[in-house]
Amino acid sequence: MFSIVTIFSIFSAFLLAFSTAAPVHPVELLAWSPTILSPTPLTSWPRGSTQTVTWATDNVPAEKMNSTGLLLLGYLENDSENLDIKHPLAVDFPIISGKVTFTVSGNATVRSNAIVVLFGDSGNASPEFSIV
Repeated sequence: MFSIVTIFSIFSAFLLAFSTAAPVHPVELLAWSPTILSPTPLTSWPRGSTQTVTWATDNVPAEKMNSTGLLLLGYLENDSENLDIKHPLAVDFPIISGKVTFTVSGNATVRSNAIVVLFGDSGNASPEFSIV
């Protein structure tokens, strides 16, 4: 008769034989960071206005054609982008569209160092612009 230790050892040997990791091919991670075309440094957004952010789509990788984006408002200060993650400007829009339209909050802070950051799989910040 087999002892419990013998049965456990045999079971462990079978388990190890079937669960040994096989070599896998490395997976290439693809980060695409589109160039934001607008807003520009000459742009001013009145609070409560409807605005459109645009970005280049001429180099969208095939793997990103169905990706959706997130657009956040922020401002540059103290070496930080100070992004307002609680109040996105736009969410779940197709990256391939090259633009998204939204309404600037009537409570947005008046400032000359505003930025927008477009997230798909990577974040890309606009140049500074003004909110008036």
